[in-house]
Parts: sequence; structure tokens; C-alpha cells
Amino acid sequence: MVRRERPETPPLPFSGPVHVVWFKRDLRVTDHEALRAACEQGPVLALYVFEAELLTAPEADRGHYGFVLESLRSLDASLRDLGARLTVRRGRMPDVLASLEAELSAFGGIAHIYAHQECGNGRTYERDQRVARWLKERGVGLSEFFQDGVVRRLPSRDGWSGRWQRRMRRDLLAAPRSVLGVDVAGAAFDHGAIPTLDELGLPPTTVRDELRQRGGEDLARETLQSFLRERGETYQQAMSSPLQGWDACSRLSPYFAVGAISLKTVHHELSARQAELRDMSSQERGSWGAAMRSFAGRLRWHCHFMQKLEDEPALEFRNLNRAFDGLREDDFDEARYDAWREGRTGYPMVDACMRCLAATGWLNFRMRAMLVSFATYHLWLHWRPVGAHLATKFVDFEPGIHWSQTQMQSGVTGINTVRIYSPTKQLQDQDPDGVFVKRWVPELAAVPQQRLAEPFKMTSAEQSSAGCSIGADYPAPIVDHREAVQAAKDRVYAARRTEEAKAEAARVYKQHGSRRRPRRRVGGQPA
Repeated sequence: MVRRERPETPPLPFSGPVHVVWFKRDLRVTDHEALRAACEQGPVLALYVFEAELLTAPEADRGHYGFVLESLRSLDASLRDLGARLTVRRGRMPDVLASLEAELSAFGGIAHIYAHQECGNGRTYERDQRVARWLKERGVGLSEFFQDGVVRRLPSRDGWSGRWQRRMRRDLLAAPRSVLGVDVAGAAFDHGAIPTLDELGLPPTTVRDELRQRGGEDLARETLQSFLRERGETYQQAMSSPLQGWDACSRLSPYFAVGAISLKTVHHELSARQAELRDMSSQERGSWGAAMRSFAGRLRWHCHFMQKLEDEPALEFRNLNRAFDGLREDDFDEARYDAWREGRTGYPMVDACMRCLAATGWLNFRMRAMLVSFATYHLWLHWRPVGAHLATKFVDFEPGIHWSQTQMQSGVTGINTVRIYSPTKQLQDQDPDGVFVKRWVPELAAVPQQRLAEPFKMTSAEQSSAGCSIGADYPAPIVDHREAVQAAKDRVYAARRTEEAKAEAARVYKQHGSRRRPRRRVGGQPA
């Protein structure tokens, strides 16, 4: 837990009403503006709600909530160390607030709600609207604070990068020295208990607890420091490899997803590390400078994509460029989808990545892009079910990044380069010794390295020697690479050439395009 020095003077006597800090995806006590603001006003109740519609959402998974529960236990421990504790409820908002209001009547009721803004999905957006209406009807105030670089009601993308920088440079907020909770002066209150996964009623998951990352604010900080000072030197080169990236990538994304550490904290620590590196000789610095510059760009990238969903929430459900409507919807092949989902496409790199993700809940970015590319180009599957399945497996599922990237990698934005990954080349480039593939696709363990990328090309004698019969022990390729890619290119480029697609591309760029540097022109606009 995050330990903080306790105050030398005893807490003030309890006097209501209560200031409720509504924790959502901000499960920490440091750099938490909502918590600090509430503590300055009076008695605080720290609330977390297991929301019914989020628990039953298609993208929800037991692996996600295992990480959330660990983060909540860490948060509760930190709050207890500060003199309070976490209050846990389960239900639908704002019904939970209505019940809580009645429970707190003996303490003077609810004075105010404090929370961080959330760039979530359609369900959280509708919930926030319900809560805002409920609070307005009862005359209860709501203060929301930003915790990243996403700007609500952004008038234009022009100048967005400067806004991001200004936010990240703001001073970090230390954890409160103490929190005046409702359990003082003999007052009794039922805070509830953090449930178990079984008590949440979530169905089984393929993600294995012993293989996924663990949640909590302290672990988030440890992960950050180990990346900045031990693991990250090869980040720029190794991030593309599913094997090397396991350690060389920051691995902070799950902590960002639940808010166990703030983006601003990481930005400040990164800036301090870069200052240290600038004072070193080139020999001492090694590859650290380039690695940290690359990582700094990824931090901005993180919010750049989240901003797209904030500005256009419908992109979770429909094509960003509407000229692509109908492109794939009527051609969905369930058999191909099942083969992709289960890691039995006959393309070893694809299958290894799908199986690794299913077991661990994590995969490096390039391989995530390859999985979407393969599903939407080679197999011609619509991006929405593809993205929905991947969302359940990514323990670091972040709606804004996820849905923006899913559309971009499937070629339906109209402003991004059409990039179709070759699974064969990716294996040769990113797993040249076959260590990753053979770990996750053990059927291929004895296949000669020169045949591993395309095992279907083995002769009968080679198959017998490797103990791997193609079509029996391991599937033949589900589609022919060249034919599938050519067919996909023909369809996508035909759609991009239409006047409707060009006009839509201009609109998409104006609303969502990066302004950081000139880019190739698509549809009459930079892209």
C-alpha cells in the first residue's frame, strides 16, 4: 500500500454532511485531485460501485476484474492508512447514490460528489448523464477533474498537443496526510466488503491469474521505476517483438486503464529521468535517450487516440468514415472468426499471439495490430466483433485507444495508410528463432526453423519427422495469403477512391487528425 505520514494532531470531530469521492478508473490516493478537493471540505466517503451494466457488458471479463479487485484492495489499504476506508456497493447508478443518501441521513446526507472525468464507452457515458440528472434534481453538486490529456467539448484539434503538455506539466498532488472518514466519534457505518471474483458472478476466463499482471498503486510505481531504470533501454528496438517486448515495454497500460497511476505522474518521472540522461556521457547513456524519447511519444499517443472517442463516441459502434458502411457487414464468416479467435488459422504467428493473449491478457502493440489486420483483411471480418473479442482479453482494455486502433488497423478511417501485415514476415522479423511461436503453439515444437513460418510447406517426410501432420495436428492455412490480401486491397481501395470516401476523409481529418507534423495527403487532406 502507499504509506503516508499520519498527522501529529488527532482528526477533527465528525460533522456532516458527507463529501463523496466516487472512484471509477482512478484507483489510487496520489495525484488524485478529487480526493484532495473533498478532504479540504469535510468528512469523506470513498465510494466504489460494481455497476451492473458494466459487469454484464460484452467486453467485461473475469481477467479485467481480477486486476480491478487487486487494485481496490491496494486502494482500501492506503485509505485505511490515512484514517478512512473504501465503501463498496453493487448496483446501478444513480440508484446506489439514492440508497447511500438514505444511509448517510444520520450523518447529514451527501454534501457533494467529487470524481474524475472518464473517457469510457457508451455505457459509462449514459450512466454519467443519469447521475448528473439525479444530482441536479436533488441539488447536490458535482465536481469533476481531468486526470489525463483528454479534453471535453474540444472545439478543434488545433493546439491540442499544447494543451496536453500544459496538463502534464502541472504539479503532482501528494496523497492527503489524512482522510476524515465517517467512522469517527463512535459513528457506525456499513462500508461493505470488496467481493471475490466468484461473488461477482463472472463466467470463467481463459486469462490465467498466474500469468497476468497484478493490480495496485504500489505495483504501478514499481513497474514504472523498473522500466525507467532497468528494463527500458531496448524499448525502441524491442517493443515490436512479442518475446522481447514482454520485458522491454513499459507494461504500464493496465495501471493506466484502472487509474492505479496517473499519466501526469509518469510524465513527471519520465522528464526527471530524461534530465538525468542528458547529464550523462554518451557512453553512459547508451540507448536510454532514444528509448525514453520514443516512450514520451507514446504517452502523447495514448491520449491522442482517447480524444477521438471523446469527440465522436459513435466510433465504438460504427465506421469512422461512413463511406465504408456495408463494406464487410454482409460477408461475416463465423467459421473463420472462430478459427481466428481460437488460434487455429494455420498461420503460426497469428495463432501464437491469439493463444498468448488468451492466457496472459497482454500482447505488444505490433502484434495487436497484426491480429486486427489479419482478421479484417485476410479473413474479411468486420472490425466490431473482432474488436469486441479482443476487448475481453486485453487486461489493459482502454475503450478510446482500443476502438480507434481497431478501426485504423482495419482500414475504415479513410485517413490512415492501409497496412496489411504478413504473418510470415512478422514471424521471421520478430521471432526469428521461433521461441515465442513454439511456446504458444507446441504442436510446432519440432518443426524445422526454416519451415516454421509456413509449416504447410513441409514435405510428408518433414511432417513425420516433426510429429506434426498438417490438417490433423496443426491446420493448413485458412486462406491463401496472396489471394486474400489482393482481394482485400481491391475492395478497400475501390471504396477509398469514391468521392464520398474522400469527402468523409476530409471531415475525419478535420475532427481527429494529428496536427503535430505534416503527413501524406489522402482525399485532399493531410492524413
